[in-house]
Amino acid sequence: MDLATLIGLIGALGIVLTSIMLGGSAGTFVNTPSLLVVLGGTVLVTMMKFSLGKFLGAASIAVKAFLHQPTPPEQLIETAVELAKTARQGGLLALEDAEVPDEFMKTGLGLLIDGHPADIVRSMLHKDMNLTLQRHNDGQDIFKAIGDVGPAMGMIGTLIGLVQMLANMDDPKQIGPAMAVALLTTLYGAILANMIALPIADKLAVRSREENHRKSLIIDALLGIQGGQNPRVIASMLETYLPKSQRPQEDSDV
Repeated sequence: MDLATLIGLIGALGIVLTSIMLGGSAGTFVNTPSLLVVLGGTVLVTMMKFSLGKFLGAASIAVKAFLHQPTPPEQLIETAVELAKTARQGGLLALEDAEVPDEFMKTGLGLLIDGHPADIVRSMLHKDMNLTLQRHNDGQDIFKAIGDVGPAMGMIGTLIGLVQMLANMDDPKQIGPAMAVALLTTLYGAILANMIALPIADKLAVRSREENHRKSLIIDALLGIQGGQNPRVIASMLETYLPKSQRPQEDSDV
């Protein structure tokens, strides 16, 4: 699990809940009509904007983005150098039994072993990468849409509550519940958008950039191995994907 996401989400919700508890009864902030308007309305309106398959797939994309632990670039570089050494000594077929920690790298390695030319390998791997990034973009779009629709549904709920309140001004007992709907829908919409949906969309964007960076490194590594480049040259080339602080000492000032 991504610790920053977990700490941020639990911490933000904890602060809100703590302020509610310190200010009085938590039950005051639970209103079924408000929840129906904001949660139900947001889900249904967002569903209108996308195909059903993309909408239902957004949750799994978010879960994978937060739970999946990708192979660190340093380990990918180390693996690529070992593969390059093996290939120079025994040819590409010697890589058949190689242990590869990353599924994308394993797929590309299979293309090399099968003897596909470099342009085909590059094309197929880039297509795989682009399709993955497109799925991430779809997930971002859906959570951004939730972030847009949530506050709007909160405003709709507020208007409903105000109308109910004004229509029952002669009955003081109806004013309180109507005002609760008016205020709580705005609160629910703001929480849904700014504490859940939009942060998830932003985190998916970060994960997408990391995925693009990692897979670009793998593609360069595999093409270097297929081209028979010296393992030291491959290592130097791939180390440019690392921050300067993580590169070998001799490259840190370059």
